[in-house]
Amino acid sequence: MTPRSPSAPAGARHGWVQALAAVLAPLIVMGVVAALGLWAAGAGDLPDGAFPRVVAATVVTAVGGTIELSGNAGALAESAAGLTVIPLSVTLAGALVLAAGFLRPLRHRAVAGAPELAGWAARVAVLWLLALIGLALGARQTFTLSLGDGAAGDLGDLFGVSPKVGFTTDVPLTLVFGVLWLAGVLVLALLVSRGAPLPGRLLRFQESVRPAAYAMVVLLLAFVALGIVVGLIVAATRGHRVETLAVILLGMPNLAWLALTLGLGATWTGRVQGPFGLPMPHVLDEVLRTKDVSTLNLSTLSDYDGRVWWLVAVDAVLLLAAAFVMAARSPARMRPWQHALHMAVALALTVLMICLVGRISAHYGLSVLGIGDLGGDLSGELFLKPKVWTALGFALVWGLVTGFLGALLARPVRRRGETETEKG
Repeated sequence: MTPRSPSAPAGARHGWVQALAAVLAPLIVMGVVAALGLWAAGAGDLPDGAFPRVVAATVVTAVGGTIELSGNAGALAESAAGLTVIPLSVTLAGALVLAAGFLRPLRHRAVAGAPELAGWAARVAVLWLLALIGLALGARQTFTLSLGDGAAGDLGDLFGVSPKVGFTTDVPLTLVFGVLWLAGVLVLALLVSRGAPLPGRLLRFQESVRPAAYAMVVLLLAFVALGIVVGLIVAATRGHRVETLAVILLGMPNLAWLALTLGLGATWTGRVQGPFGLPMPHVLDEVLRTKDVSTLNLSTLSDYDGRVWWLVAVDAVLLLAAAFVMAARSPARMRPWQHALHMAVALALTVLMICLVGRISAHYGLSVLGIGDLGGDLSGELFLKPKVWTALGFALVWGLVTGFLGALLARPVRRRGETETEKG
């Protein structure tokens, strides 16, 4: 058998034009998803033509960028604001398109040299940095707020107080985190895709890493797909179609992956105060809207809706399916205890990722001559954060159990490296 010669040099297969397409495609997709989600959330009515800038800011935060909020209410007033949230629907859409564009020129090859992969990734990174700079410079806007009726509004009219709040981008931090996000997506794409080439020195790791990485991606996507189906059913039966569309297009993975960790037994803490709220499901808002910091887990949620215990069953089924997929894609010589270990480590890393990107923090406060202080009626606060070590502990236990059972279920399936004699 004669070796197949490449139809074009490596540089021609993935040069600057291909890199530009690989960068522009995910940015366009993220922009469209963010714009539709923000429009459904009511942001289309923002004044001063701010909608495109808000879309740019949403894309920036979706790739790990940092948006800084600022307030200015004049000498007679004081304001403060802060926001930390990642719109993971936008993030996920961009990551899938970026990974596909990065892998496309590398398909149908078994091995690629490290210099070749590094050169291809470097081209993508350079253009990605330029695009991030443009987005960061465009993601800035200032809004004038109304004090409303009552004493605060009367004082504002009397003294000419016009409180303003705006946002801008921390360009250096955005570039740093944006490049880290890019690197994470590219590395994960190489790990997940069975057809993606690796340098010769890394081939020995693909048998243990690739099946586990693929199984975790399938698990995360399955939870998002299930969340979308549930959201559409709720929208069809209970109304709020536009609001549900906004949740799907902006934050469905935020909710779906939170449900994944809760089903494992993880605990989150949080609080909702003022105008802020959690869009779906309503039970989360009920649990968190208290005077003190609330605990969010299966026990506290079940006090409001006993159906949350179904999350345990959903987790068990989908984790077992992911473990089966991992075992079926692994070499036949691997033992069940090895699958259990791989599943435990992979699930723990996945849960850690969810804990890092699923945090939410938002606050706003306004005071006019001491009326409506920064923690009073003219303020709002929302935060949600996990108890990381508890979540990782549950993930390890679930991973060990489902990994072992998945390996047993996959035994009848013919796998790579298995002969008819071994199978019989």
